[in-house]
Amino acid sequence: MNPYHVILRPIVTEKSVRLKEDANQVVFAVRLEANKAQIRKAVEDLFKVHVVDVRTARVAGKVKRRGRNVTEASDWKRAVVELRSGDAIEFFEQA
Repeated sequence: MNPYHVILRPIVTEKSVRLKEDANQVVFAVRLEANKAQIRKAVEDLFKVHVVDVRTARVAGKVKRRGRNVTEASDWKRAVVELRSGDAIEFFEQA
């Protein structure tokens, strides 16, 4: 699978920023079909870093209501990728 198709986007939240600073871990939204080996290879190829560990979690989509209309958001998968000490991935340029 193409590495650009495995990783959908980085997840930048308070918790993910804290993980990045404290434990050198980065959080991504990935395809539901992607397994840990594919995620590891995609991160290493795209960002030129060494991956120590990959943890995944499948997140169920939430039910949304607008008046009497009810829809459901799609399920998605989150991957927490631990990088080797000394490696880093920067999503925003430091000014």
